[in-house]
Amino acid sequence: MSSEEIKIFTGNSNRSLAEAVSRVLEQPLGRSRVSRFSDGEIQVEIDESVRGQHTFVLQSTSPPANEHLMEMLIMIDALKRASAEEITAVIPYYGYARQDRKVAPRAPITAKLVADLLSTAGATRVISMELHAGQIQGFFNVPFDHLYSMPVMLTDIKDRFKLNDEPNDLVIVAPDAGGVERARAYAKRLHASLAIIDKRRTGPNVAEVMNIIGDVDGKRAIIIDDMVDTAGTLAQAARAVVASGARDVWAYATHAVLSGPALERISGSPLKELVVTDTIAPRPEAEGSRIRALSVAPLVAEAIKRVHTGESISTLFS
Repeated sequence: MSSEEIKIFTGNSNRSLAEAVSRVLEQPLGRSRVSRFSDGEIQVEIDESVRGQHTFVLQSTSPPANEHLMEMLIMIDALKRASAEEITAVIPYYGYARQDRKVAPRAPITAKLVADLLSTAGATRVISMELHAGQIQGFFNVPFDHLYSMPVMLTDIKDRFKLNDEPNDLVIVAPDAGGVERARAYAKRLHASLAIIDKRRTGPNVAEVMNIIGDVDGKRAIIIDDMVDTAGTLAQAARAVVASGARDVWAYATHAVLSGPALERISGSPLKELVVTDTIAPRPEAEGSRIRALSVAPLVAEAIKRVHTGESISTLFS
């Protein structure tokens, strides 16, 4: 891909992933500077011409979410004012997605707010991965491409558990009712059985596991989720699965937010391993723990290439 065709820029949220994507595409990152004024305001400078070009801004809204969101918005605005022809926001982890509807009187819908901010800043297209709720795509008035980590995860699971195309002793576990569709898709492709955890929340980031629907007794269990934040749900789910007779339990989750007591909860749980992706830059303190990261750089790079050339993205997941 010629360096004259596209420009890929990034902020400070996940530079390692952006560099990996640029290597796959054999495309250098665009020259830019993201710094701070003395009062903490974000300053962005684009150090090369982007006039008439297709530009991509790769930035996750990972912690600190507000800082990284503002970096992205300001960079998009800078590219718009520099006369870029197209600006695609590549957001591997789309934050503020958990408030996607009004669950109480006078509650905000932050997923829609962020969608509006991106469009107003100048994004002409958005690419994201494993949204917390698929309907968030409808909040955008610009084209939206939804990526899935399933191809990366499936490859790792098949290799890790030495699976073939025959039924096996794996059971795929959905940690709540909202994750059933995702878990069912994995179970179908892995020729495994399916179980669902009935979970009731008592407050934000607080969950209480009630019971398990399905048979996990004597089986190897894999919990599938879109993200791990404080790991309260994951730790309780792992304990519930083991208490119901599972031989061992693993977990696969796309976004490793890992805030607050997450690492402590994971280390104190019966999980053999938690496998995540690098949509969020790995935390140094997680090294050496039972957490392993898979790279989605080839997948993101292929999506960027196909968006630029006008090819289908959905065929990546068919």
